[in-house]
Amino acid sequence: MNTTTGYPASAKPQNMPRPGGRFLAFRSLAQTNPNATTGVVFLHGLMSDMEGDKALYMEQRCRMQGRAFVRFDQMGHGASSGRFDEGTIGAWVEDTLAILDTLTEGPQILVGSSMGGWLMLLAARARPQRVAGLVGIAAAPDFSEDLTWPALSQAQRQDVETRGRTEIPCPYSEQPYVFTKAFFEDGRQNLVLRTPLPFDGPVCLLHGQQDDTVPWDTSVRLADHLRSASVECILIKSGDHRLSRPQDLACLGRALDSVLERQEEEKRAVSSVPG
Repeated sequence: MNTTTGYPASAKPQNMPRPGGRFLAFRSLAQTNPNATTGVVFLHGLMSDMEGDKALYMEQRCRMQGRAFVRFDQMGHGASSGRFDEGTIGAWVEDTLAILDTLTEGPQILVGSSMGGWLMLLAARARPQRVAGLVGIAAAPDFSEDLTWPALSQAQRQDVETRGRTEIPCPYSEQPYVFTKAFFEDGRQNLVLRTPLPFDGPVCLLHGQQDDTVPWDTSVRLADHLRSASVECILIKSGDHRLSRPQDLACLGRALDSVLERQEEEKRAVSSVPG
């Protein structure tokens, strides 16, 4: 049980094999409510894992609804194999797609926190028939290019070019962020805020206006770039980057419910159109 939230965890983590002898650790819930036909997949942030408050809150909400749910650790995070400094956005999204393809069935809502918000957009673009809706929590699309690279000193940029890596302190961990040249180069190949994003499902974006890691106007920009006409952007004036307070989690639950309700409305509208 998570001692912070008190939400019970699902069964012992399982491992999903990946190429090269790697594996992704995951936890999942099976659907028990025949009316809850849309599942939920939670994508954690950079140097976080699937055991955080938001992931456990989402799991408990889905358990109460009898809804299928999956949370997992990205490569180099938590209980999954691999080293953090071997990861790139492209590699993490490929693992996300493997989770989606292997562990889920039918339409899914992707809930992405920080970096997970970038990954959910790339996954939705790659699997438009599977991803039915999106919930962003301080979503950080394009952060490697728009936030991290500009914040590096000249010496750190030189380290990236000559040593292939640099380190900067992480405010959420004793371990520093290790950013590699491959990470930045790959990030530039996966930018999503330069052109309109071809996603038409319901979206809800949450962002704290006291976020000192990812500026809250990132979510506003993202809302503008999404092609969908069903986009909500909720700014929490006192919220920080983590958005893990009880009131933040309650807002997250309402956001998920809103996306699910709008998705169901869209399904009913489509089914009512004469063939």
